[in-house]
Amino acid sequence: MKAHLQILPAILGISLLLACNQKTTTPTATEITDSKKQIAAMLDSFNVAAANADYIRYFNFYTEDATFNGTDATENWDKAAYMIWAKPFFDKKTTWNFTAIKRNIYFGKNADIAWFEELLNTQMKICRGSGVVVKQGNDWKVQQYVLSTTIPNSQLDTVIKIKTQEEDSLISKLSGK
Repeated sequence: MKAHLQILPAILGISLLLACNQKTTTPTATEITDSKKQIAAMLDSFNVAAANADYIRYFNFYTEDATFNGTDATENWDKAAYMIWAKPFFDKKTTWNFTAIKRNIYFGKNADIAWFEELLNTQMKICRGSGVVVKQGNDWKVQQYVLSTTIPNSQLDTVIKIKTQEEDSLISKLSGK
């Protein structure tokens, strides 16, 4: 037992030294450019899978712990709940068809996580898709997706009037008032 206690500080010291010597490398401009192309292609394929009502392919673009936030304030789902909600639309082939018309992609320090925001041409006119993607092996996967409708500033007062009653009720419910 005493010999084990004498070895423990050495093991801890070596572990600490190795942990401190691990370097995180900043990705090169070429690596960033390549990753942006991979993410853009993934997001385009993700949208095509939805448009084609390809349920399995579409949901394979998500991480297992992914979340989805839809345009309605009550749409905040983990992947399993989102799959249940979406299944009838995919089964009836009444899914959505989104096409990116402008996209920006940004990276974290080590380029294994990125976030994006894009303007989408949809049946709801222009929407904004945004989210977080993570690299899993060689693939980029969606970990969080947020879909928002856009409202031209010139129309905002009209939209606020339309949604006030319903959303005031939801605000009261969510804030516990």
